[in-house]
Order: sequence, then structure tokens, then C-alpha cells
Amino acid sequence: MLPLASPILETTIADRRPDRRGKVRDVYDFGDELLIVATDRISAFDYVLGSGIPDKGKVLTQISQFWFERTRSIVKNHLIATDPAQFPEPARSAADLLRGRSMLVTRTEPLAIECVARGYLSGSGWKDYRATGELCGITLPPGLRESDRLPHPIFTPATKAQSGHDINISEQDAAAIVGEKVLARAKELTMALYAEGSAHAESKGIIVADTKFEFGTLPNGELILIDEALTPDSSRFWPKDGYAPGGPQPSFDKQFVRDYLEEIRWNKQPPVPSLPPDVVARTREKYVDAFRRLTGRELQ
Repeated sequence: MLPLASPILETTIADRRPDRRGKVRDVYDFGDELLIVATDRISAFDYVLGSGIPDKGKVLTQISQFWFERTRSIVKNHLIATDPAQFPEPARSAADLLRGRSMLVTRTEPLAIECVARGYLSGSGWKDYRATGELCGITLPPGLRESDRLPHPIFTPATKAQSGHDINISEQDAAAIVGEKVLARAKELTMALYAEGSAHAESKGIIVADTKFEFGTLPNGELILIDEALTPDSSRFWPKDGYAPGGPQPSFDKQFVRDYLEEIRWNKQPPVPSLPPDVVARTREKYVDAFRRLTGRELQ
């Protein structure tokens, strides 16, 4: 087995630091356009860990590119180019770093809410249901188990937390933040994208239990899809052949990482731990497997 490449944890372009640095993405501001570079950083329990997952940023970028291309008939998106030769200077000089893990995108005004679609009862949705029998103000049937398929997919908006977890809110609360008309359009797009994405994924052996989308507004008021789409970081992907409701499901994302951190009884406070090589390798396998199944392609 070939040794894994070293993970890309930080980026610079011609001695220029990112203008914004998220948990995973570095963003370079080029005026009306942004260059978004997905690093191999990985976060768990709201902290960026000391180890990265090699090629994770490439998986996130190339899965998003796949979905952006596939869903253009549903909604426009912010993607302009993924080929470094089409990037502004000085980004072209960093082509080796950027290739496969970066997107030049149109700048928008992002909506101040997360748009979440759920087809199954898991995560924070399961916690809310156990406490109240509801999810984001929607009353669900009694007696549902963890990971049960919902009678039909539902729209469950959330706040965007600068730190910590996003908080589930009702549609009424979301409308107070973005306006009723904008919320109605965001909900319509969210459910259409989830229907398309979950149907395709299921045909490839992957259940999309839930996923979150982000939308941004163009100067003319049009709402378009931004950020990432239907990736293992923004979605809960389960293998269809192992699906067994009544408890947590195996997943294609950070499950090995979370399990390891629970095993070592990390207190979820700094200093953050690093990951052993086997956890890094198995997590990378899960990300790449999801990419291959969904896209039918090999990673660039």
C-alpha cells in the first residue's frame, strides 16, 4: 500500500495569507470573486484537530463540483472555475497546491440561516424529538426510533453559529431572520435539492439521512446555491446495505474520528489531540469511498 500524502493543513498563495480561515476552508478575496480552498483539516466536537485527513479537501471540492453540475437545472450556483489556469493571478502560480481542492466562485450575500433537509431521524433531530416530540416546530408521529425514516422529508432551518453548534429553529423564526419570501424560496430549493441528491445517492448505495445547504443572494436578489453541496461534511451519509433503525448507523464521514476521541476520553477542550495513523487512514478511505460511489469518478 502506498504511503498517504501529507495533509494540507494551511495554505498561502504567493506569500499571501487567506483573508478568512474557517474550520476547513481558506478563502481568498478577489473582489467580486472568491477563491475557496478546501484544506485537509478535520474538526470534531467543534474543534479543529491536530491531524489532517490526506485528500479530504479534494473529496469535498470534487463532490461539490459534481453536485453543482448535476443540479444546475434546479438552481444556479456560485461555481465559476476549478482549473487553476482560470484563476486570477497570483493564484495561478500556486496551481500544484490548488488543483483539485479549490473553486473560484461568485461573491454573494450569504443567507443568515442554514437550510437543512432531513429524511431520517438522527443527530440533533433525534435529541429534539426525544425531548419534545417535535423538530423545528414540526410535530412528528409518536414512537419513532433513532435513525427511522421519516414519513416524508422535512425542512428544518438552523441558526449559523460562529462557534459551537448551530441551533434548530422553526420556520417562523427563520422567516423573521431572512423574510418570508426568501425563506419560502430557500425551502423550495432545499427540498428539491435533497430529493435529487438522496435519490441519486440511494441508487449508489448511500442513504442521505440529512444534509444542509447554504444559499447566497446576488445583487439582483436571485438566490443561488453556495459553499458546498451534499458532501460527507455537510451531510449524514449511511451505507444502505447496513441500514438498521433503532440506534446510530455506520457512516461515511468522521465516525472513526469521533469514536476514537470518545475512546480516549478527550474532555473536548484544548489542547486538541492528534489522530493515530490507522484512524487517519480509515477516515480517508470512507471519504474517498463516498466520492467514488456518488460520482463514478476517481479523485483528481
